Amino acid sequence: QVQLVESGGGLVQPGGSLRLSCAASGSIFYINDMAWYRQIPGKQRELVASITRGGRVNYAHSVEGRFSISRDNAKNTVYLRMNSLKPEDTAVYYCNAGGRGTVFPYPRFSSWGQGTQVTVSS
Repeated sequence: QVQLVESGGGLVQPGGSLRLSCAASGSIFYINDMAWYRQIPGKQRELVASITRGGRVNYAHSVEGRFSISRDNAKNTVYLRMNSLKPEDTAVYYCNAGGRGTVFPYPRFSSWGQGTQVTVSS
């Protein structure tokens, strides 16, 4: 079992900043990709940013230049720094991690956090 716990969401004014954190724990051998998604009620969950174990990053076009994803492999933690926030960034943000468990045959896992609300409003 692998658990992901997000933190750092909240209410911020347009133009403000927030940093989200997501820590993974449990039977983890290693984590490959980590990512942040977001979802607005009535819409599909969309990828915001992803990062490989080696540090290769990918961003949705809508957040490029404003958001920055990073990770600490020793802590199994991924971060999302969000700058110049806009009202359209309002959503529930979820982290995702994929990797392999500790027990032979080291099964793959893909786990989700519970989500953290980000609201951008004046």
